[in-house]
Amino acid sequence: MLIDTHCHLDAAEFDADRDQVLARAHARGVQWIVLPAVERANFDAVTRLARGSPGCAYALGIHPMYVDRAGPEDLAILRERLAASIDDPRLVAIGEIGLDYFVPGLDRERQAHFLAEQLKMAREFDLPVLLHVRRSQDSLLAALRRVRPPGGIAHAFNGSLQQARGFLDLGFALGFGGALSFERALRIRRLVSELPADAHVLETDAPDMPPAWLDRGRNSPEELPRIAEAFAAVRGQPPAEVIEATARNALRVLPRLAALVAASKVGAQG
Repeated sequence: MLIDTHCHLDAAEFDADRDQVLARAHARGVQWIVLPAVERANFDAVTRLARGSPGCAYALGIHPMYVDRAGPEDLAILRERLAASIDDPRLVAIGEIGLDYFVPGLDRERQAHFLAEQLKMAREFDLPVLLHVRRSQDSLLAALRRVRPPGGIAHAFNGSLQQARGFLDLGFALGFGGALSFERALRIRRLVSELPADAHVLETDAPDMPPAWLDRGRNSPEELPRIAEAFAAVRGQPPAEVIEATARNALRVLPRLAALVAASKVGAQG
């Protein structure tokens, strides 16, 4: 089972053909797609899209690149939305949250505050988190060790092997997508090849992070099968083994998604 654990299908880049993109992804074997929010303004969009589309789930959170235009009321509204939606089986995580030390000019203290508050919500509601980790691995690990949320995924991981093990020890899986298809992505390819089979999940981050064959074009969840093949080639495994292992890992770290998948199978049998 192919699972895209991180896809911004609500993005404007998909406005013209979103239904067709989703249909092509499912036709190519992508059975489930997780749609993370990035700010209060798109909470409704990801919720509505996940509830109205087959094989979709969602997460709610405030991305570190959006905290400069967010305030205390945004955190309050996030908490209210989580409380109101906790019985919605399609809500599977809090995200996308984290720290970004790559983009210049972002307020690191503000990022840290929003991260800490959202990690506390993850503990309160027993929800895993989808983490944005860009040149911030050590700071994020320190925050996770302070709060101890119930695991999740370190999205688009590109840290060291030692840092990777730190996230794994805290119950996280590591997300890999189109970046691994570039031969020059030596660190990512090394992580893919050296980490144990229970460490990885697959993602597209569509419409961003396009794989090498798209030549900087729009990324899409329909690219996940080829990303899985590229992943398998780096690990020297058959694609079927990779698909099975990464799906198993995704369902382990996103238990509400596992329940949703199980319920869908029962419904199909009925």
